[in-house]
Amino acid sequence: MSDIFQKIENWAIDRNLIDGATRQAQMLKLTEEVGELAGAIAKGRQNDVLDAIGDCVVVLTILAAQSGVAITECIALAYDQIKDRKGRMIDGVFVKDAG
Repeated sequence: MSDIFQKIENWAIDRNLIDGATRQAQMLKLTEEVGELAGAIAKGRQNDVLDAIGDCVVVLTILAAQSGVAITECIALAYDQIKDRKGRMIDGVFVKDAG
């Protein structure tokens, strides 16, 4: 596991966020952080965008640990699914090819 992800997990363990909290509570926290990210993007506040992205990663790291996996495992799985994906941009959004 990457050093920063391990530091996040250790921080969460020290605060009993992995065993003492629920995935539902962590999901609610993620939704809050994504809302802050959306607001920062909408307002063009770059420093707040960076902070909110980091907060989302922290929450996802904790959520992964609560689910019994490392965040790096989740990222590797997602990358493996997209690495050969083909598609095109439509109105600034990547749309994957069917099939």
